[in-house]
Amino acid sequence: MLSQVVELIEKKDRFAITSHVRPDGDSLGSSLGLFWLLKALNKDVEVIMRDGAPHAYQQLPGADSIRVTPAVDKPYDAVFVIECSDIDRPGLIDLENQFVVNIDHHSTTELFGTINWIDSTASAVGEMIYNLCKATGVRVTKEIAECVYTALLTDTGSFHYSNTTERTFKIASELVRIGVKPAKTAEAIFASYQWPKIELLGQVLGTAKRDETGHVAWMWQTIDMQQQTKACEEDADGFVNYPLAVGEVEAAALFKETSPGIYRTSLRSKGDVNVAKIAEKFGGGGHRNAAGCTLKGSSDEIENQVVPLLQDAVKRANGSKDTTEDALK
Repeated sequence: MLSQVVELIEKKDRFAITSHVRPDGDSLGSSLGLFWLLKALNKDVEVIMRDGAPHAYQQLPGADSIRVTPAVDKPYDAVFVIECSDIDRPGLIDLENQFVVNIDHHSTTELFGTINWIDSTASAVGEMIYNLCKATGVRVTKEIAECVYTALLTDTGSFHYSNTTERTFKIASELVRIGVKPAKTAEAIFASYQWPKIELLGQVLGTAKRDETGHVAWMWQTIDMQQQTKACEEDADGFVNYPLAVGEVEAAALFKETSPGIYRTSLRSKGDVNVAKIAEKFGGGGHRNAAGCTLKGSSDEIENQVVPLLQDAVKRANGSKDTTEDALK
């Protein structure tokens, strides 16, 4: 599929790049890295998204050029869709009528593009954009390096997650050689919070629970919490990881209320505990140790659905004979 992407870029001239609503470090870093790659080839290109860059990523080169729009409202030769599980994730009207190039590293992604370049061995889509630079002969500039490094740093959990490989470090090393300042990038992303995020975190941590084994933990975030603290949509990013800092916790969930009875759910785990299968059960997806889905129902209903599945995933990973074989069927 990489060769098809290279051929398309060589033959066509007018492109758009987009990613999912509420963009994160990989979606933004990869989108902007591709933007600079195509600019280097003198292509007519713009990044269009339904939501603008969150505060933590506004320092990325090109972030101020992102055009926020509800629709694909111009003619393009192709639209690159970055890190989206399906055609609806970008939230853009008329996207399905375009020539779509689907680029992702999640194995659960639907093959919704005319071209589908999926590489589940990549630690982040940013790694794929780096490979695209090499395939097209584009020199990795400082702008591309800063964008790709941000993608790698965030989607590997600061190189903590199991998707971090030797290849990830090799690429990161080259990006630093080109001019990326790791401390500066990390500070911009992880040490530039607004105070409402801290207040919101305090309330969310106040809901934390563990099961009787101590291996499964979960938390809740309500609309009222966000309104009371005047926090923004992006402020909850990363909250789900806090319970995993407890040594014996192997799986965690954050249930974030987005509207009455609707909860955007983040799942995280350690080691061989597979939360992607749980997310898939509810129409979501992701990686083995980091996945998500959207759930409908009361808090009790959702808790009674998800917590037993997390418990079972932990038992399976630990080789317990007490696992429920039908839990994920």
